[in-house]
Amino acid sequence: MEKVRETVRPGSEIPGAPGPEAPSVAEPTEARGPLPPKYDQRGPDTYSPTGQPTGAEQSQVAQEGAYLTTAQGARLYETDHSLKAGPRGPVLLQDHHLREKITHFDHERIPERVVHARGAAAHGVFRAYGAAAGITKAAFLAEGAETPVFVRFSTVLGSRGSADTVRDTRGFATKFYTDEGVFDLVGNNIPVFFIQDAIKFPDVIHAGKPHPDREIPQAQSAHDTFWDFVTLHTEATHHTLWNMSDRGIPRSFRMMEGFGVHTFRLVNAEGATTLVKFHWKPKLGVHSLVWEEAQITAGVDPDFHRRDLADAIESGAFPQWELGVQTFPDTEDQTFEGIDLLDPTKIVPEELAPVRPIGLMTLNANPSNFFAETEQVAFHVGHLVPGIDVTDDPLLQGRLFSYLDTQISRLGGPNFAQLPINRTHAPVNDMLRDGMHQTAVHRGVAPYRPNSLDGGCPFLAGADTGAYIEVPTEVPAASKVRDAAASFDDHFSQARLFWLSMTPTEREHIVAAYTSELGKCWQTVVKERALQVLANVDPALCTQVATGLGLPVPEATITLAAVEPSPALSQLGEDWPVDGRVIGIVTDGGDDLDGVREVRRAVLDAGMVPLVIAPAGGTLDPGGDPVTVQRTFATARSTEFDAILLAGAPTPAADAYGARDAKVDDGTAQSAAVDPRLLLMLTEAYRHGKALGAWAGGADALEAAGLPTDAVGVVTGEAGDTVLQSVTGLLGGHRAWDRFSPAL
Repeated sequence: MEKVRETVRPGSEIPGAPGPEAPSVAEPTEARGPLPPKYDQRGPDTYSPTGQPTGAEQSQVAQEGAYLTTAQGARLYETDHSLKAGPRGPVLLQDHHLREKITHFDHERIPERVVHARGAAAHGVFRAYGAAAGITKAAFLAEGAETPVFVRFSTVLGSRGSADTVRDTRGFATKFYTDEGVFDLVGNNIPVFFIQDAIKFPDVIHAGKPHPDREIPQAQSAHDTFWDFVTLHTEATHHTLWNMSDRGIPRSFRMMEGFGVHTFRLVNAEGATTLVKFHWKPKLGVHSLVWEEAQITAGVDPDFHRRDLADAIESGAFPQWELGVQTFPDTEDQTFEGIDLLDPTKIVPEELAPVRPIGLMTLNANPSNFFAETEQVAFHVGHLVPGIDVTDDPLLQGRLFSYLDTQISRLGGPNFAQLPINRTHAPVNDMLRDGMHQTAVHRGVAPYRPNSLDGGCPFLAGADTGAYIEVPTEVPAASKVRDAAASFDDHFSQARLFWLSMTPTEREHIVAAYTSELGKCWQTVVKERALQVLANVDPALCTQVATGLGLPVPEATITLAAVEPSPALSQLGEDWPVDGRVIGIVTDGGDDLDGVREVRRAVLDAGMVPLVIAPAGGTLDPGGDPVTVQRTFATARSTEFDAILLAGAPTPAADAYGARDAKVDDGTAQSAAVDPRLLLMLTEAYRHGKALGAWAGGADALEAAGLPTDAVGVVTGEAGDTVLQSVTGLLGGHRAWDRFSPAL
């Protein structure tokens, strides 16, 4: 397993180069073998289909050789022209290379996931603290244990081609390649789900997906069928409120919490059991986009989250999360402080059961092939290891069936576990044979037991030899019913808890989200029903949304729950590391270029990413100490940056006219004092609460944009290094939240 790298990629300080070497202008003609992967990339560890380490270098399971070949290894002299009867004649049926090439291309795509189709992933390592040793015998959680992991983040509703920054729940699935087998922790960035029973999972997804008649809207819940369902199934209220909060539009995967959603049962070496909920806590803190920023980004860079994750890893700003557990006594009623632990629409506030850190995950390498790894990775909540067991949560029970079934459909048969990204790092002797895509070459004549012809192998293991043994919980004597426990009937108290735990700014964002989403519904009755649901959560929330919709405010139909707010549910109020933040540095090369160089180096030294923005591309001061331009006024947009620094006030560039760039308002731009695209960038960043800094005349650009230089989160000074220091301090809070004036 590759260790965590300690340095940034050699030869490049700015991530995003498409290959490991700089290409030549002319087509290379001298034969050579495949280039190595980029510094930040690696593939799956090299194990056999039956879990044996092969010792092979990862390059040996990739393409090999200097020459183009057929799939069978025959070298080819030509691949641009089909075999014809003369240069202008018909193509010949005997062209085996044409047929192989086209046939494979026609079958390159596999069915995308029904949900979580849009994803990004990375390799990493998990190091256990040992804090869980008393509650589970799982070996990968023993003190000091290191386990390779592969993590896939995703949106739920959109297709593979949808945008990253839509308002949606995000998947957070982690594959642990433990010595005892694969353990998959398949969760979300929201700790609760829309439904309480898996039998309704097709219903909620059908409701959230595009309307079947027109196949619109894509990757969003702002439409009638979604709101029709969640207002009729009020158990969805809690999850819906989370989704309408800032949690529905995370700033990046690196700043996103993860949750196992369900309650699991852990068992220790003595056989004692504990109920737990799993939490991933990002070391960078939990942050989100503001809604306008998310909408702009979906158009400007629909791959924003995917790019952010890959660039951070390539830059050496490795994302980290602590894995923690909330623990509860394994009582007969499986409740804690009156909260039913089997209800996936409920949380246990951290003030009642603190999250106990048990290990640290670091993502330190990007995949070397998206399809082979990110697209073909197969997760399953039933991939368990000794010491971790499931509970009777009815949503979890259905997932235990669904995941296995969907992998067989997507990956062409039952042998999906033999794909390199899915291969276990533990020995496999499963007696499963044949099937599509069988890549193991099994030996022996007796794939059954008991047998004597293969010497009795494989043998059954016991508890003393690492067998996975389900916890022998008692099944209560009861009649078969299609029903739920009475404790599942409370659909509003925890939604009210979440609302009351938000800061005023976060509440404003929730109001805006509900107003926007419901405002896009066509049916008035759906909006009225949604308002009735909100009335049962909080009257202020309901009143504000009703005002925006122009509809009457209904009265609550229940007695509002008396709940104690949970500060842990708010994303605001703490100070976090600035690793991997992106800083835009604006200059035209004429004002304090030495200061730009110093600031750029200081940004890198702080573990952040500097992107120089100038009127045109290329390099500044090419004859001296050149400064490479990463963005121009035509290509930059405020949503890409966490903060913007101004080393001057650049005048309009040569391409600052509307026919060339629609961000320029009209033909008077050339007579303006400052390039209008820079002014747009500054006003957007200010409106989104981002930190701004200026020196060497940069304050003139702020004034030209109509921005107060003494506003919260705006820093001016005589030198770039001092301005950067102040801006870096502001980044710990992510945004200048005091710039917003909440009404609630």
